[in-house]
Amino acid sequence: MTATTGSRRVLLAAPRGYCAGVDRAVIAVEKALEQYGAPIYVRHEIVHNKFVVQTLERKGAIFVEQTEEVPEGSIVMFSAHGVAPVVHDEAAAGKLATIDATCPLVTKVHKEAVRFANEDFDILLIGHEGHEEVIGTSGEAPDHITLVDGPEDVAKVEVRDPSRVVWLSQTTLSVDETMETVDALKEKFPQLISPPSDDICYATQNRQLAVKQMGAEADLVIVVGSRNSSNSKRLVEVAKLAGSRAAYLVDFASEIEEAWLEGVTTVGVTSGASVPEVLVEEVLEWLSQRGYADVEIVKAAEESITFSLPKELRRDLRAEAAALTRDDSAEK
Repeated sequence: MTATTGSRRVLLAAPRGYCAGVDRAVIAVEKALEQYGAPIYVRHEIVHNKFVVQTLERKGAIFVEQTEEVPEGSIVMFSAHGVAPVVHDEAAAGKLATIDATCPLVTKVHKEAVRFANEDFDILLIGHEGHEEVIGTSGEAPDHITLVDGPEDVAKVEVRDPSRVVWLSQTTLSVDETMETVDALKEKFPQLISPPSDDICYATQNRQLAVKQMGAEADLVIVVGSRNSSNSKRLVEVAKLAGSRAAYLVDFASEIEEAWLEGVTTVGVTSGASVPEVLVEEVLEWLSQRGYADVEIVKAAEESITFSLPKELRRDLRAEAAALTRDDSAEK
């Protein structure tokens, strides 16, 4: 039975959208374009959001998959997901000036990997194979890191010394699924060491917590985010586990299907950590036009964290890039 117009409502998750690391990375691209002019090359998507990437492309950013695609003497920025040390080497070999927009929380995991590798631990990295963040972290200590892609991977994990094993994780995972994997690893390796502090970032945890709180009340949850965004996809999973009958991931309001609203009284709305608020506002407007104008905030946490911009933005990188190519020509 379809709900009456008067009983329809929206539960709007808070916090949602941009985290501090994403905000920092997006502003870094904009500042680089402003200071140095186009083009600014970015290795991989600066963050996993289609709208953000398209907006920055219109401003003069050029996104590439490999460092070798960047012309000699150019400026290249590394995405918020981080890169392996070999990528820094590739940039140096290509005579490129670099800006590192890696999220500081990802950098923390990189440093943990280096530290435990130096102490000759086997590192079990919980994460999704092929994700840029996992590739970057693994590249810090490839001889010491084994990827564990969920609880089902635990049975095949082997280590050199069960008394010297530590787990780390990708920052954008489901908290519950990660702990399920950790529990399975601890059962197999009782002396497994945990990281000094949570690797899953505060923003990922807070957004999942808000979805858990509204999921039991929402007949339908709409998560705004791109399909290659790990943290956005996790929000869909969390919503279903929390009790929502249905949950969908959309980039734009235009992707919502009218049929999803059949029999729905309460719609939950949230967005991934790389999603600008304008896209959420468009979803709310779309719902309002269909009778879901009553919006209630579901607040799970307050967020006040900010990160300073990459230090490279304080230098004249165009001059540095030009100097690199001059030096190369002189050597020849």
